[in-house]
Amino acid sequence: MHEIGEAVGTSGPALYKHFASKEALLGTMLVEISELLLAEGLRRAEAASPDGPRAELLALVRWHVEFALTRPALISVQFRDLESLGQDDRRTVRRLQRQYVELWVRVIRSATGTDEDHTRSAAHAVFGLINSTPHSARLGTQEMAALLEQLAVSALLGLPQPR
Repeated sequence: MHEIGEAVGTSGPALYKHFASKEALLGTMLVEISELLLAEGLRRAEAASPDGPRAELLALVRWHVEFALTRPALISVQFRDLESLGQDDRRTVRRLQRQYVELWVRVIRSATGTDEDHTRSAAHAVFGLINSTPHSARLGTQEMAALLEQLAVSALLGLPQPR
């Protein structure tokens, strides 16, 4: 709590004026991260939709890469501490995560025509690629972003076509 308070310009104990417990702070943070991912993903896909399904796909990839490269600590906290949430917050985060995945599945399927199982598996694989890379990146942010975008889009557009 001390480190969190310091990061936001206050003391650890002062955080308890706003949050009843560490669990409440974590819940608020993870719900807000999930809401942001979904809302911005929806916004960017919609903005790109006039240019077609591949433009929507690129918009989603770019958004997720941007998020991962600018907020790697949030991804780590979400991955590491999700099970520490209270039941209601965990349920909310999981619901928002499912909606985010469904957005990706819809866009990938529209861009590639790939079946549901391959599409869903590919979406999760691309999340893994993008979410893990910022911790081991040896390139500058712009170069890393371009590499991640290229890898993710190439993988998704290379999915098996329906027979």
